[in-house]
Amino acid sequence: MITNANSLGPSLETEQLRQIAEAIRNPVSIASLALQWDFESGQSLLERVARTLGLEWLGSEESEIDRSALDGFPLKLIHRYEIFPLERADSWIRLAVSDPFAFEAFDSIASAVSLEVRPVVASPEQVRQLIKRHLGVGAETVDGLIALQRQQYGDVEMLEDLDLDGSEDAEAASQASVVRLVNEILSEAIEARASDIHIEAQEGTLKIRYRIDGVLQRQSTPPEMNQFQAAIVSRLKIMGKCNIAEKRVPQDGRIKLRVSGREVDIRLSIIPMLHGESAVMRVLDKSNLSFSLRGIGMSERTYEKFQQLIRLPHGILLVTGPTGSGKTTTLYSALSEIKSEDSKIITIEDPIEYQLEGINQIQVQHKVGLTFAASLRAILRHDPDVVLIGEIRDLETAQNATQASLTGHMVFSTLHTNDAAGSYMRLCDMGVEPFLVASTVEGVLAQRLVRRLCANCRQTYVPKSGDLPDDFPHERLTGTLWKAGGCEQCRGTGYRGRMGIYELLVANQEIRDLATQRAPSNLIKDAAMRAGMQTLRSDGWDKVLAGTTTVEEVLRVSKAD
Repeated sequence: MITNANSLGPSLETEQLRQIAEAIRNPVSIASLALQWDFESGQSLLERVARTLGLEWLGSEESEIDRSALDGFPLKLIHRYEIFPLERADSWIRLAVSDPFAFEAFDSIASAVSLEVRPVVASPEQVRQLIKRHLGVGAETVDGLIALQRQQYGDVEMLEDLDLDGSEDAEAASQASVVRLVNEILSEAIEARASDIHIEAQEGTLKIRYRIDGVLQRQSTPPEMNQFQAAIVSRLKIMGKCNIAEKRVPQDGRIKLRVSGREVDIRLSIIPMLHGESAVMRVLDKSNLSFSLRGIGMSERTYEKFQQLIRLPHGILLVTGPTGSGKTTTLYSALSEIKSEDSKIITIEDPIEYQLEGINQIQVQHKVGLTFAASLRAILRHDPDVVLIGEIRDLETAQNATQASLTGHMVFSTLHTNDAAGSYMRLCDMGVEPFLVASTVEGVLAQRLVRRLCANCRQTYVPKSGDLPDDFPHERLTGTLWKAGGCEQCRGTGYRGRMGIYELLVANQEIRDLATQRAPSNLIKDAAMRAGMQTLRSDGWDKVLAGTTTVEEVLRVSKAD
């Protein structure tokens, strides 16, 4: 029996709804909240949630199910979001949902079936009973749900042979249901443009999250998937050529796939946690490769100066920023701009993320002593014109890079500093002589990544007094700014893709003198700004005013000057 939830008692408070949204997948937590707030049961609490949200409630008595609502409905959505179709019309479909706060899921379902979704709140047990009653006993498990799929989700093909040792773990990981489940996780992540996949073992639950445009987004998973956690990790170990029997130490692997005709490399990291092994995968989608300085968001002024730096005959050019800020992409883009038949480029990387045609790449091998420093000493005998060092991590590498630049080589590398000016102090702190740093570092590019506003759904708004930070260029504000909306193309986030904000320091005599004196980074920054350097924050505000990103994104990745 479906009831109108508006006939119930008073609405819940906002803070109560927030706590319920966090606990909705855990019956024990819901029951605890119900007891805490004097509700008869967790089910009566969910009934009140429906009333507060203005949604229908699925009563305990079995309601009349429209079997035609199942016709053509993607069964993978039932499994993924723990929902069940109750009734269908020409323009809408009514769904029993166990999580009334899964608004992004409702949008995804609406896009998939091209119908307006009308949620009817039910307890997780009620939804599982509906699935069991109308799709059969086997449908209550992930195994059954996957077997019921009418189409293979994602054409996933391994590009390397797998080694199976015949152990119990290997047999469990090779079951058709587990293989298809792992393939679905990988396919969906690649389709969603995820850069990382997180599979996390927690007490009583399995959490799957995708990092899309730099932000982690949790994926809905049915409770039945928890029992497959060990098999999923074992399957990934087999694919990544790791030791499937070893569960006590971290392991790394690499997986080469072809997904729907696209070649994809995946770097796998397995680490044992309190409640089991967790896996994180870095997705390197070769089909999305586009190494172009024009395409990464540089302003015309920064682009022109950077072009001059990468074509210098010798010296050091550094790209700085935290992990995941796009440093490698910038360096690859620079190499793509300058590579030619009359120059030899050698890179030393750990690991090699992408293979670049026409460029010689070396993979660091710490186990056999092939470090950044050792590799750099060796490749200087190979007569390179340009050398890329993946990262300057220690004094030996820094000294070798300095010597390489002094002997007529152009050296590209990365550092972990907060801004461009801090690179001079960082190298000096490693132990490089200040006069060597001053004479070899020709330029430093600091960068961060901000999400691009989705061009299909971005919205204008008039900022109110106090909405903008003090350092925002108010004098340049013409009245309106842009904010995130949400549509099918951007999966409801309001953002699609990322671009860089940049701070390019070009060394001049004043900056070299300050570096020789080991001056603090703030003095070097002031000198660079007097010479025309635009800061990260300032470049971010330019992109906000241009309508390509938002104030919130700039505040998320940068601090005031």
